[in-house]
Amino acid sequence: MKAMFQMVKRLGMCAAAVLSTACATAAEFGDNVHLRGDFRNARIAFEREGRGTVAFLGGSITEMNGYRPLVCEILQRRFPKTVFKFIDAGISSTCSTTGAFRLGTDVLGQGPVDLLFVEFAVNDDQDAHHTRDACIRGMEGIIRHARQAYPDMDIVMTFFLNEGMLSTLQKGETPLTVAAHTAVAEAYAVPTIHLAKEVATRITTGTLTWQQYGGVHPSLQGNTLCARMIDELFNRAWSASLPKEVAKTPRPVPLTPLDPLNYAAGRFIDPATAKVKQGWTLGVPDWQSIPGSKRARFTALPMLCAETPGAELTLTFEGRAVGAYVVAGPDAGIVEASIDGGPFRQVELYHAYSKGLHYPRTVMFTVDAAEGAHTLTLRVSGETRAGGHAARIIQFVAN
Repeated sequence: MKAMFQMVKRLGMCAAAVLSTACATAAEFGDNVHLRGDFRNARIAFEREGRGTVAFLGGSITEMNGYRPLVCEILQRRFPKTVFKFIDAGISSTCSTTGAFRLGTDVLGQGPVDLLFVEFAVNDDQDAHHTRDACIRGMEGIIRHARQAYPDMDIVMTFFLNEGMLSTLQKGETPLTVAAHTAVAEAYAVPTIHLAKEVATRITTGTLTWQQYGGVHPSLQGNTLCARMIDELFNRAWSASLPKEVAKTPRPVPLTPLDPLNYAAGRFIDPATAKVKQGWTLGVPDWQSIPGSKRARFTALPMLCAETPGAELTLTFEGRAVGAYVVAGPDAGIVEASIDGGPFRQVELYHAYSKGLHYPRTVMFTVDAAEGAHTLTLRVSGETRAGGHAARIIQFVAN
């Protein structure tokens, strides 16, 4: 906790300043702060039980020292006697698909969560280049899984933006990822913070510039604006005193999902459970001998690795979908996947950002198999569009 407060101080903005600024300008946020549902279960935990777990799931905007520590400080200021546990589950470059598969390990596996913030609008757009279906499968999977695991959990969705999304908003249109995530928020009564629209409006009216906001990774000013909007959500939801008789209410999960192929059962499968036929080894890669930048969070992890065409393995899994969470660098190759002895399908591991970086991403081998037990056969292709044939699997994923 002390370390987090020091982090906020280094940002140069304390919660008191955030709050005082918010009080003067709350009305201007309008529908960009959208309260859905009663949103009081988290408050009951914080105010009456004196403890609370708050998790933040997203990409680099969540991982960075940005809006997240500011919101943590605001919550601690609102509930000074509460003992908080804050979970930073942000991983740079990851999208809602990866988020859905790592939710169980990175968030839910740490015990009951009272309040979850989710942020993937930017990475679903510029990193994953998701279709609407893919956006919904990932985000609905996250929300549905979270609510099924801990029905009392309150959730907030935040929409950040990049320059392409800014241009779309200034045309009066809604970016694809925001529209898809909003559809999930509406179906599950999840409040949303439409920072993207707020920023676009301010830039259009000349009260803010893109440079002042800070770009894809917001500056202190941009992150403070987001924190103020979240604090306004708290104001709207929590302004009145809690009635004495009020109790936590389990959040309903719609019987019929928006997409039956959503990743609500998303999970990791240990790569050590795969059966190697030839060419794959499990261990920490010799990163010093491998060209390309590496992120420290991945360099000590054992991975299931292959670098030669024809390397082959099998993996049994339950469910309808299977894929792999990988790091793909300049030498990333192509794999070929077969389900239950069916035709092999090529899956490209190399990404547009792999040229100079071992880039984390999740690739799917199938998403619509019949329910039940299956066998994946995975082999390294003799074809490549990059500098090698490498495949480095952190975890298999299944749904």
